[in-house]
Amino acid sequence: MSDDNTQGQSVADDDWAAALAEQEQASEARPPAVSGGDTVSDASHLFPKLSGGGTGGAQNDIDMILDIPVQLTVELGRTRIPIKHILQLAQGSVIELDALAGEPMDVLVNGCLIAQGEVVVVNDKFGIRLTDIVTPSERLRRLNRT
Repeated sequence: MSDDNTQGQSVADDDWAAALAEQEQASEARPPAVSGGDTVSDASHLFPKLSGGGTGGAQNDIDMILDIPVQLTVELGRTRIPIKHILQLAQGSVIELDALAGEPMDVLVNGCLIAQGEVVVVNDKFGIRLTDIVTPSERLRRLNRT
């Protein structure tokens, strides 16, 4: 039974790999988008280059944090409702959210907005395709507002 499970996981991984490769080809075909007027919309600009003494020290510094787990949340929308309405919820109840259908979904890391994206389905599993990365200056602006 574990062989079937492993084979099923391998097929799912292949589907995701194919979807990611297709996305990569599409992004290579078009010129890099500029968001906020000054920053290329790609993750490489989010982190400054680490400088070491030329002995690979910078690589060791970044390696120390690569395995730190963070909480990634994809948010469809929000709403505020009184407790009395929550107690009346049953199977099949519908809760109206503040987001409109077709609107980009927010991607948060540890509660901080880092990107927006759209839902994709690959092999009956949901995923999110990032459509816009929030610039570091915009993240700082949002933090200062709270």
